This record gives sequence, structure tokens and C-alpha cells, in this order.
Amino acid sequence: MALDSKIPNGPIADKWTNYKDHINLVNPANKRNLDIIVVGTGLAGGSAAATLAELGYNVKAFCFQDSPRRAHSIAAQGGINAAKNYKGDGDSVYRLFYDTVKGGDYRAREANVHRLAEVSANIIDQCVAQGVPLAREYGGLLDNRSFGGTLVSRTFYAQGQTGQQLLLGAYSAMNRQIGRGKIKMYNRHEMLDIVIVNGKARGIIARNLITGEIERHSAHAVVIGSGGYGNVFFLSTNAMGSNATAAWKIHKKGAFFANPCYTQIHPTCIPVSGDHQSKLTLMSESLRNDGRIWVPAKLEDAQAIREGRKKATDLSEAERDYFLERRYPAFGNLVPRDVASRAAKERCDAGFGVNKTGEAVYLDFAAAIKRYGTEEAYVKGLDANDAALVTKLGTAIVKSKYGNLFQMYLKIVDEDPYVTPMMIYPAVHYTMGGTWVDYNLMTTIPGCFSIGESNFSDHGANRLGASALMQGLADGYFVLPYTIGDYLAPDIKMGEISTDLPEFVEAEKAVKDQIEKFINNNGKHSVDYFHKKLGKIMWDKVGMARNAKGLTEAIEEIAALREEFYRDVKVPGSANEFNQELEKATRVADFLELGELFAKDALHRNESCGGHFREEYQTEEGEALRDDDNFAYVAAWEYKGKPSDAVLHKEPLNYENIKLVQRSYK
Repeated sequence: MALDSKIPNGPIADKWTNYKDHINLVNPANKRNLDIIVVGTGLAGGSAAATLAELGYNVKAFCFQDSPRRAHSIAAQGGINAAKNYKGDGDSVYRLFYDTVKGGDYRAREANVHRLAEVSANIIDQCVAQGVPLAREYGGLLDNRSFGGTLVSRTFYAQGQTGQQLLLGAYSAMNRQIGRGKIKMYNRHEMLDIVIVNGKARGIIARNLITGEIERHSAHAVVIGSGGYGNVFFLSTNAMGSNATAAWKIHKKGAFFANPCYTQIHPTCIPVSGDHQSKLTLMSESLRNDGRIWVPAKLEDAQAIREGRKKATDLSEAERDYFLERRYPAFGNLVPRDVASRAAKERCDAGFGVNKTGEAVYLDFAAAIKRYGTEEAYVKGLDANDAALVTKLGTAIVKSKYGNLFQMYLKIVDEDPYVTPMMIYPAVHYTMGGTWVDYNLMTTIPGCFSIGESNFSDHGANRLGASALMQGLADGYFVLPYTIGDYLAPDIKMGEISTDLPEFVEAEKAVKDQIEKFINNNGKHSVDYFHKKLGKIMWDKVGMARNAKGLTEAIEEIAALREEFYRDVKVPGSANEFNQELEKATRVADFLELGELFAKDALHRNESCGGHFREEYQTEEGEALRDDDNFAYVAAWEYKGKPSDAVLHKEPLNYENIKLVQRSYK
């Protein structure tokens, strides 16, 4: 089938406004007769469920957590972007649009990104009205800070817990609708399949994770807001429960999966400490506002630090290499995440790593503490030459900005980051790829929509920091509520959809058959045994740097591992009870397919761009080398029985408003 992105005609600045003016609407009386299922209750799903219910639709919301407020969106720390130009430093809708497309290395869909930039300012107003405690300046105005890939300050924040506060805002809006009976909340439920009737999404099959009961749920439309697939790597900054099942199940029923190889490696994570770990911890990118990233300038000093013969504080300024400031003077420590991650890996691969494994660099706040402390001393009329006083004053200011992050680091690493530089290293964080959607956010399955991180549309090959929260809330509060009405308008007289239809019976049977197969398999190895093996293949051969040989090997190894998984996995317990090993088995089964498609997508894309770095395609300086003549398209994969048989469909990216140039941050 041919991809139809449904991008409106006309100037890019007018597309969204004109489009809204002419799409079909559903009047309030008819909205009461329409049911919508929302899978996932993070920022995208939660805001969508609340807004759709506020409009009058009947919403059924599903999450596998014990409460919507436990969604992984709470882990987002640093902030949310919006083009309000509060700092008066030259920001605008166009500048946010430009930075997002450039940051994504020119692999995002222009029309979607411009719409995102347009509605960004509304998000902040919405959240302030909900009572979200965003940080404020001395005069009471909302404060901003900078994030990677930009030259302006446009990031609104709530210390180091922005995601949590924004999610609580959406959750409170949801709770109001739950109290009104407009949202029926299904906690501890997991979607295991989508039901398609006469070519349209008409419901889901879900498992009650407490009782094990398999349930049928019908609706006139299904919205997937289940997040990304970073846990295909096993170790990532995602919560352990984060998974790809909802998105992968709709892929297997006809939703194309776009750009799976576009996966972000975040530069500021606490390094791996051993084989015992089940996840990694993110230190917010906001720390790069004030922290300076460095390694020893001499190999012998790096070795001495690794062996414990020297400490970071023993090295003078002249003995330090602030490599991001050296290589990218225009942006310094605030280069985009893919650039910062590769630069850190390059230094560590060259032998300059500073922890025992050699896979860590320093993030140092000494200069920021001194700068803030000196300024505060002048403001208070105190002695700015008193080093101890300056340190005390500066530490207090840094604590007010990042205190909870520093506390978290102290608890995990047992080192005081106010005194000793943090150690950081890149880790898998966010997935820019996901289900393909058109301008309406609808997948290639009519009536099945995908929002937030589960779709591909806004971030291209690399997401700028603080844009995930922006996209999730934009989709849920301000985009989907318009576009879904255009689809639902013809269904206003349809009435309730029966769950006794043959399609529901067939989908339920398929789910039960898979569960029974796992329970009765009686293999030799745990689910985690296979997940860790998959993660090692992915990190070693499909991780920060890829090449044709490694990707070819990865595809073969993952296919073989998948066969071994179905043959030898052991899932204890029964199907009709609380069984977390069974939950993990169904999710890892999907990862074992997605991982192969991931590697296949990376192998076919003979270029480097954003988070996709092929060693064969780089500049003399080691930067990503795009091939705009041959790869300026969205790679949308159609499922054909197994990942190796997936069929590629291409959506050309026609850049009419931004000139394609080699990305540079120097």
C-alpha cells in the first residue's frame, strides 16, 4: 500500500490552523455515543484520556501499573520546551521548529514538527492552570533554562522532577473525569492484542495482571500511548516494566513500524557498575547547563585515576580536557545528545575513561558553584574573595536548581557531587522510531492512533532534550482531540460494538494460545536470561556505533536466540494468577522480533544521521555523514510474518522550509 501522510497544502505556518478549520467535527450530543480506548496513561495517554473525556467521549484507559501516576513519564527530569521567548533571547515558533528539525538531523516530517512548535506555548498555559509548580524567577515569571542543541533558553522546569509534576497535572485532570464517570480506568491491565473488524480498529484484548483473566474491550477507536522500546537493550534508563508490546501488536496487525533504528543514547547517565544491574539511572541533561564535561588530558592521569592513585580534584585546569568545549565551541557542553554521547565514547575508547571499567567521563560543577557563589556574594555585599563563603553560597544555588538529582547521585554512587565531579556515560534512553502515523496521528490501521513516544513523527533521527514532554502533551491535549473527531464523525449512529463478534473471539484465542504455550513450555532458562542475551547483542552490534558486519551478525544471532527462547524459556506459575514472569515473557517475545527489525532497518540505511551512526559513513572529524540524495525518507516497515520478511515502504521527506545542510555545532 502507498503511504498517505495527509499533510495539508499551503504555507507551513498556516497548515494546522487551516486544517482544523475544515475537518469534520462531532457535536457534544453525539460524542456521548462514542467509545475510545486509550492504552497507556503517561503524559501522552493521560492527557489524551483526560481531554477526550472532557470533550464528552466515553473513554476506557488502560495501564499496566497500579496507578496512572506511576507511568514512566515521572522519570523525565529536566524540563519541557515551549516557544514563549520569556528570556527575550530570540526564540520563536520558527526557531523551535528549526532547532527540532536540525536536531533530528533532517529526518523528521516538517509539517508535524511545525505544528508541535505552534502548540508548545499552549501546553505551558494549560499546565500552569492545572497548578503544575514550574520554577519561577525572582519577579514571579516562569523561569527557563537551556538544553542541548539550542542557542536559546526555552525549557520550563520544576527543579529535576518536571515529568512527575506534569504527569500529576494530567493525572488530576484524569481523576476529575474518572469521578464523572467519563473515564473507566483499568489499572494493572495489559493490552495483548488489537481487534480489527471490517478493516477498522474496534477494540483490544487485555489481561488482568492480578487475576490473569483475559478480557475483551470494544470501542470506536483505539489510541496507543504506550511509550518507547528502549528496553530492547535490557539495560536502559527506562523503567523495567516499560515495553513495546502494544505498539508491536498493532504492527503485527497492519500498522507500519517506522525508523526503528533511530534510538537515542543519552550522554548523562550513571555508568554501569556490574552484571547485577537491571536498569540504568539517568542524570538530567539540564545538568549540562552548569556542569562541564571533561577527562584527563594525559593518558597516565586517566590510568592513575582508574587505579585509585589520583582523584579528579588532584588535576589542575591545565591537566583537564573539556572535550566538548574544545570540539564544539559554539555550543560547548550543550551539543545534542547524539553528538555528546559519541564524543564521550570516543574519549573513553581512546583510554581516557575515569572509572574502573574505563567507561565514564566527568561532569563537574566546581566552576558553576564558584560563578554563582561569587555573584551571590556581590549581591549580598559580602567578601567575594572568601573562597569558603563563595563555595557555600554557590552550593546553595546549585542545590536549589538540581538538589534532588544530586541527592539521587549520592545515594547511588556514594560520592558527594558538590565536592567530587559526577561520573557519567552514555546509555539507551529514548526511541525516536515507532509506529508510522499520518498528520492525524492515525496508523495504517484505520481507527488506530498512536501518540507520544510510541509514534515516529516529530523527532527525526535524534530528539532534542526537553522535547519528549512537549510532544506527549501536544499530542494528547491539542492534536489528537481534533483529528480523532474527523475520523469518528461517520460513526455517530453506529451504537455500541459487541465483543461477541468473531474477530474478538479469534483475537482472544490467539492470546490465550500464546500464554498457554509459555506456561507449558517447561524450558531450562528464565525470561531474563534471554532478555540479557538480546540486550548484549543489541548494545555490542546495534548500539552507539554500527557497521554492516555487526548488523548482519546481529540479525542472525537474534533470529537464533528467538528460536532458543521459544524452545527453552521457563515460565513458572500459572496463567490465572499474578505472574510477573509471564508478563515479562510476552514482552520479551516482542522484543526478540523488534530487535531483528531494528537491526534490519539500521543495515539498510547506508548513512549516519542523528542517533543512527554507521562507522562506514562519517566525516574526517568523526561526525555523522548523511546521504540526503538516497535516504531522506521515513522507512516504514510492513509486517509479513517475521521480521526478516518485512517490506519497506518509503515516505519521502520533502524539505521546503529548511535547507538541508551538514549539521554542525562548532
